[in-house]
Amino acid sequence: MSRLAFRAAAAVVGVALLAAYLTAALFVADLLRAAWAARPDLPVLLALLAAGALGSAYLSYRLGTAQILANIERDRVPRERAPDLHRRIDSLAARMDVARPDLYVTDARAPNAFAVGGGSDGGALVIDRSLFRLLSPREIEAILAHELAHLETNDGFAIAMADGIGRSLVGFATVLALPALLALSGLAAASAWIRGRPGDRSGPFARLHRTLAGGLFAGFVLATLVSRSRSRKREFAADDRAAEVTGDPMALARALRRIERAAEPTWPFAPFSTHKRTDEPAERWLSTHPSTDERVERLREMAESQGPTRRIPAGPSRSSGGRGSSWR
Repeated sequence: MSRLAFRAAAAVVGVALLAAYLTAALFVADLLRAAWAARPDLPVLLALLAAGALGSAYLSYRLGTAQILANIERDRVPRERAPDLHRRIDSLAARMDVARPDLYVTDARAPNAFAVGGGSDGGALVIDRSLFRLLSPREIEAILAHELAHLETNDGFAIAMADGIGRSLVGFATVLALPALLALSGLAAASAWIRGRPGDRSGPFARLHRTLAGGLFAGFVLATLVSRSRSRKREFAADDRAAEVTGDPMALARALRRIERAAEPTWPFAPFSTHKRTDEPAERWLSTHPSTDERVERLREMAESQGPTRRIPAGPSRSSGGRGSSWR
């Protein structure tokens, strides 16, 4: 095929692409105009949008909570199997503004404990069995207090709602920008073909498309960073509340340090593991938890400000099962 014939064929393809993309852009724009023309009054419209965003976030939270519990193999711990552990949870729940949660144990890949749900139904506490071998009873109690603090302020629900609303706003902006994205994409592809360079995306239309798409992506990243920042603040708040309720900040500090060390990989190629902790700023910004060093330092300062440890009894039973007791 001669160069002239190739350029003619490329121009035909470019025009066809432009027509297809512009047709799609006009179709989406017509749908948006029709939706805008049929809109209710502005207050009602804003209320509907807010209700949609809140409803979507709430549904995502409820489904996510149910999925978490469904995806882990867990065993409910009856009171007669671990009476001392239940008494500790009862005592902590009584001192905090939280309904008594259900207690489960699981076998995870790493030592961990987390709370799901909350509110009037009490939620659930899930504890990995390895923690009962790794931590002392006092440290176990500090971890339980930390997780109950999350249930007390319903952190999971609040963070999920904030995250869902942020994503809904970005999604709404993306829908509004879709006609422009389609038109710019068509113009960029058509101009490249007409110039005889089908793979070239350095033209002005391609740059405008990347700028618009990048702005939308930046909005998504910003919403994620705000949500993660709030999550880290709630972790600090839960640490403070656990230290206040137990009167023993260092018990929680020791527990966090033990869990961190136990979770670190020990195989020969551990330096190349994706699970190895790093000090990359992006990792810190995207993390849902502050670093263990930060948390332990705050707890140490809190303990020093209190003077001698103010130990609050866990409950009516002073017997201790010790490590590896009937809690398992």
